[in-house]
Amino acid sequence: MTKIIQNVQLVNKSGELETTSVVVKDGKIAEITPTPTLDDAQVIDGKGMLLSAGFIDVHVHLREPGGEHKETIETGTKAAAKGGYTTICAMPNTRPVPDTVENFSHVLDLVDKNALVRVLPYASITIRQAGKERTDIAALKGLGAFALTDDGVGVQTAGTMLEAMQEAAKHTIPVVAHCEENSLLYGGVMHKGKRNEELGLKGIHSVSESVHIARDILLAEAAGAHYHVCHVSTKESVRVIRDAKKAGIHVTAEVSPHHLLLCEEDIPANDAIWKMNPPLRGRDDMMALREGLLDGTLDFIATDHAPHTDEEKAHGFEKAPFGIVGLETAFPLLYTHFVKTGEWSLKQLLDYLTIKPANVFGFEFGKLEVGAPADLVLVDLNKEQKIDKEAFLSKGTNTPFDGWVCTGWPQVTIYNGEIVWQEEQA
Repeated sequence: MTKIIQNVQLVNKSGELETTSVVVKDGKIAEITPTPTLDDAQVIDGKGMLLSAGFIDVHVHLREPGGEHKETIETGTKAAAKGGYTTICAMPNTRPVPDTVENFSHVLDLVDKNALVRVLPYASITIRQAGKERTDIAALKGLGAFALTDDGVGVQTAGTMLEAMQEAAKHTIPVVAHCEENSLLYGGVMHKGKRNEELGLKGIHSVSESVHIARDILLAEAAGAHYHVCHVSTKESVRVIRDAKKAGIHVTAEVSPHHLLLCEEDIPANDAIWKMNPPLRGRDDMMALREGLLDGTLDFIATDHAPHTDEEKAHGFEKAPFGIVGLETAFPLLYTHFVKTGEWSLKQLLDYLTIKPANVFGFEFGKLEVGAPADLVLVDLNKEQKIDKEAFLSKGTNTPFDGWVCTGWPQVTIYNGEIVWQEEQA
């Protein structure tokens, strides 16, 4: 059935809000017009809310298969829909790893059965993410893998990474990297700065990230590959990526909301709800990330949604796993702290969550235009409420943002022309 979403505000190319209606037919945007024909159509009243293309998150941990006690494809995609995301990309740190045709096909089957929104699984760079034996890149791309990553662990051997990049370039598939030089970690559990010394905890030096990025950028240049850097967290990393882009190397990069909003100074105690990898860095790193996003060094925002159980996170920094959740809070946090404060325009924020990740990876979605997939989100920019982890649809409640008051909350999410989540009306 044809749907008409009327009385909505769109951000136009000039960055201004304009009132119009969007006509959806056969899962696609059929028309954008202030005067739609209403005959035989299902009408959805947008109530003057913002209508955006559905958000894209290229960095999500769904945990299934193998980690269903933390998250499942069903619960993770419910959380995504609630957060306004209609496309998420699933990291391969599952058990088994999607490192063979059989294992990747199994993930695709699970997605087909259980996902509420579009899930694009990564394939791993190496078998079991062990950093040694390369996967069959051609076969995995043939099954639908859009990119390769060993996320969670950096590929430690330069030769293995170079060979993988050469093969990836041959098959025109991006190599995506969690950058961490293991020999520089020294058992660290949080950023090596002021706060780790105050808490008596071992620190992770910034150079453990930036040195890996620098290495991989030069390898990507030699291989002619598209190299994408996950969750950039340090000022040195921003500098290296900026220089690489100026040199014409095909490198892209993402930053996560928590690294834009928090730094080591915000960590109140030895509480692992604040433990993530990369860790919260220094204030100067946080400011460099904000600058890097605005000047285009960093291309877009990805949440690195990483759910864990309350029991796992109760152990403190020394023993708890790294990671926080982010799908259900990203937009209101970013809108409240960057758009409402005047640091960004609304158009910039929407671009960071839609068109920019789409352009980096060549996706056809993330665009609010005629002919595009009808992946849409209605956002009430005036709604103010507290973040309440107990209301999350994700199994994970591990967030340091619990209790923060934010404005700008998704109300309806539409995927492929169908409503997949809607806020309950009080």
